[in-house]
Amino acid sequence: MGFGARNGVVEGVPVLILLLLGSPAAAQDSKPKGDYLKNIELCNGAGRTSPESRIEGCTALIHAVQGTAAALPIAYNNRGNAYAAKGDYDRAIQDFDQSIELNRTYTKPINNRGVAYLKKSEYDVAIKAFDEAIKLKPDYGEAFANRAEAHLKKQQYDRAARDFDDAIRLNPDLKAVWSGRCWTRAILGSLQAALDDCNKALQQDPNNAMTYDSRGLTHLKMGRLGAAIDDYSSALGLDPKSASALYGRGYAKLRNGDKASGDTDILAARKIESEIGDEFARYGVR
Repeated sequence: MGFGARNGVVEGVPVLILLLLGSPAAAQDSKPKGDYLKNIELCNGAGRTSPESRIEGCTALIHAVQGTAAALPIAYNNRGNAYAAKGDYDRAIQDFDQSIELNRTYTKPINNRGVAYLKKSEYDVAIKAFDEAIKLKPDYGEAFANRAEAHLKKQQYDRAARDFDDAIRLNPDLKAVWSGRCWTRAILGSLQAALDDCNKALQQDPNNAMTYDSRGLTHLKMGRLGAAIDDYSSALGLDPKSASALYGRGYAKLRNGDKASGDTDILAARKIESEIGDEFARYGVR
C-alpha cells in the first residue's frame, strides 16, 4: 500500500571494464574470449537478461576471476541482485555479504543487502544496513530513499519524511522518491505539500498506480471527493487488485452519497486485504 509496497532501490554495476583490465585469470582462461565476454554481458544484465542467466554469467565470472580483487566484489553484488530478482533473498544476502567481505568500503552491496532484508520484512536489520551505507557515503540518495521506506514500514513517518527530504536533495531524479514523500506527507497531514509532490511524481512517471493512490489519499483528506475518486480509479486502471485504491474510492463514494457503489468497492478491498480499514484509520481516514 502506498510507497511501502514499492521495491527498494537496488544497485548493480558493470563488471566489463574491471574484468578486462589485466585479470590474470582472463589471460590464462583457455575458453574462447567470446564466451568470457558473453558471461560479462550476462552478469551485467545486458538487455532483458533473465535472473537465471545473470546468475549463470556471474557464477562463471566468479570462478574465472578468482584473485582479481577489483572484479570479484562486483560479480558477487550483481549475482546477489539476480537472486533478489528471483525472490531468493537469503542467497542474495549471502552474495552481498561475500561482496562486502571482499571490499568493506563498497557501498552498493551494503545498500542492496538492506533492500533484501526490507523485502524479508526484517526492518530493523535493513535500517542498520542503510545506516552503514550512508555512513560510508553521506551523499547516497538511494540509501536514504530505502531507509525512508523501512521507516514507513515501521510507521515512523517523521523519520521517513526526513529521509525522503535528503534523498530528493541528493538525487531529485531518483525514481519513486517524490511519490514516496507525497504518501508520507499525506499521512502526516501536510496535504498541499503532498499534492505538489504527487504532481511532480506523475510528471516523471504518468503511469504509476501507487502515485495515483497516494494522490487519491491526499485529495480524500482534503475533502476533494471527486478528485479522490478520479485518482483511485486511475490507480485501479493500472492495478485492479489494489486494496488501497478500492477502499479509498469506496470511502470517497460513501461520503459522496453513492452508498451502493461505495459498499461494493470496500467489500472488494476487504476481500484482498482484510485489515485495510485499520490501515486507513492510521492514516487519519475514519
